Amino acid sequence: MSLSERLNEDMKQAMKSQDKFKLSTIRMVRATIKNLEIDLKRPLNDNEVLDILSREIKQRKDALQEFEKAGRDDLAAGVRAEAEIIAEYLPEQLSEEEIKVIVQQTIQETGATSKAEIGKVMSALMPKVKGRADGKLVNQAVQQLLP
Repeated sequence: MSLSERLNEDMKQAMKSQDKFKLSTIRMVRATIKNLEIDLKRPLNDNEVLDILSREIKQRKDALQEFEKAGRDDLAAGVRAEAEIIAEYLPEQLSEEEIKVIVQQTIQETGATSKAEIGKVMSALMPKVKGRADGKLVNQAVQQLLP
């Protein structure tokens, strides 16, 4: 079952169970997907839907930080709940140790020897961890492991 089909099925289930919050969150994500499909004039594949889900999670995390900084716990709770719902559709996240192993392998594959080559390592690395790790964590791991 594709991610789009799974979102549709979960939306129907949320309607039946009258879970308004989950329903509105799924509808928001589906609207973003639909807008991109209209722009591209074709249905999206799972990788493209995964990109959208990752972007939506990142937006929620950024908003969560801002709300917490401003002391708006009421808004932070809603954004946190939305992020948890969206995260259900992402693949299982890699641990820091798994990220470091993948980063180490990629550094060896690319032959990078200094921090000046972070871009080369990151461009080879991001397709490997796409949707399974936060870009900030990956970047930090690369900076730690490059001499």
